[in-house]
Amino acid sequence: MSHDHDDRPQLTAAQAEAALNPPPGRNGGDLVVETLQGLGATTVFGLPGQHALGMFDALRRSSLSYVGLRVENNAGFAADAYGRITGEVAPLLLSTGPGALTSLAALQEAAAASAPVLAISSQIPTAGLGGGRHGYLHELRDQKASFRDIVKSVHTVRTASQIPSAIAAAWESALTAPHGPVWVEIPQDVLLAETVLPVVSALDATPRELYPRPELTLAAAHLLSNAERPAIIAGGGVVRSDAAGKLRALAEKIDAPVVTTFGGKGAFPWEHPLSLRSWLEDRYTTDFLESADVLLVVGSGLGELSSNYHTFAPRGRIIQIEADAGKLESNHPALGIHSDAREALADLLDAVEPREDDTAPERVRALLEKVHDRIAAQDLTLEQQVLASVREALPDTSPSFWDMTILAYWAWSAFDARHPNTMHSAQGAGGLGYGFPAAIGAAAADRTKPVLAVSGDGGAMYSIAELATVRQYDLPVTWLIVDDGGYGILREYMTGAFGEATATELSRPDFVALAESFGVPAVRTTPETLAADLGRALAAPGPSVVVLPALLRMFEPTHL
Repeated sequence: MSHDHDDRPQLTAAQAEAALNPPPGRNGGDLVVETLQGLGATTVFGLPGQHALGMFDALRRSSLSYVGLRVENNAGFAADAYGRITGEVAPLLLSTGPGALTSLAALQEAAAASAPVLAISSQIPTAGLGGGRHGYLHELRDQKASFRDIVKSVHTVRTASQIPSAIAAAWESALTAPHGPVWVEIPQDVLLAETVLPVVSALDATPRELYPRPELTLAAAHLLSNAERPAIIAGGGVVRSDAAGKLRALAEKIDAPVVTTFGGKGAFPWEHPLSLRSWLEDRYTTDFLESADVLLVVGSGLGELSSNYHTFAPRGRIIQIEADAGKLESNHPALGIHSDAREALADLLDAVEPREDDTAPERVRALLEKVHDRIAAQDLTLEQQVLASVREALPDTSPSFWDMTILAYWAWSAFDARHPNTMHSAQGAGGLGYGFPAAIGAAAADRTKPVLAVSGDGGAMYSIAELATVRQYDLPVTWLIVDDGGYGILREYMTGAFGEATATELSRPDFVALAESFGVPAVRTTPETLAADLGRALAAPGPSVVVLPALLRMFEPTHL
């Protein structure tokens, strides 16, 4: 058997000399950072720990930019946001045991949102692997077992020569559609041991493309071309695959109204005549989608929130385009197309016949008027005023990151994300504490524009420590904290279900004074002055905090 080496990179004489005589003083940690550099990484997130010191020492011999957060879960949220914003792999360096386990909730969110996070954790020394009870510090019987159910793939290294290949394989896995978090673990002694292996140069970890099958594209195109009342649900997969332009072109070619899921915010222009916006928790919208004779679902599994809490009962044919095979037809029978959203939309755009429907914009207008009238009847002027003030203050291209808080729940349905990939929340896994550390990750990716984080006072307490981080790196993050004295949404849920709330009221700090103690400028605002105060904070360089004492309420649910 012969091998064709012509297409492989050829080493120069200088490179060959360097390979044969690598610089002294390198260890397994250097192989980690050299591999990351060779794969194209520029920024890493993390938090050092005893077993991981080999990796962190190697950082100072590298060109990688390091952003260190104060809690591993927050470092995971920052890496998640960096991956979402850039579409690139976000390395996350962690230590063994407690350090690794503290990142679990962030990795669950990254998995739910398809964010390409490459978690690289240390492990106990090689002699302790295998489940024996040796009593090493941070020892777990099987550390990777705690992550296997969450991440896309796990990779265990046992020797230095395995490091580049393991990291490259994980990198490829993270970037293969659907994107997602991956896990690599390397024993302490392997990271610390001196190595004479050549310096790692460029590696090939090109992700596998996920194309639609042509016969499925033709069938879908036939259904859409001949539909009487087509409609489109656009999910987070459209944003992740940078397919907003393809989506708009397809919708306009067949005159199909489009609703975006909460994870798909910004995938379709808010003010477009075919835009149903994002009112998925609204019975009028649910009825409209149920009446479609052909419903195209792109990049969504039609989960709990996207289906108005599983009350959605479509009467027409469904075409579902989804990169995660496990989500195909998981909630509704469909013509399932296992594909990256961008590739599938591009093929559909070529295959469909144009159809004109002069009634579509009018039907969209009528629906939005009914939604508006329903909300207007509930005396929720304050909530709409606050959300409008945030929209007024936030530059159109600035990303925003929303924690699990009442204002965020409003934003899912009612906030105009004016560009794709600018509005993000933790609605995938639904954990508290996402907004502020995620904004730090986005600011690390692009320091040229301000980033907004939105939290309630309960969620804010999860990430107060990161005020030190945002100050240390002087990142342009403005943190809006809506202070209602407790877990506001849980207070509403419990009062509605049981007549009174338990365990929802919280003692909290003076957030303005606390932020200022970290050297972060802060202001207490009112609903009337919010737009101006928030605008000034976003325009000022560096970090800032805006505190809004306000008791916001949710609009009435329609799924009960």
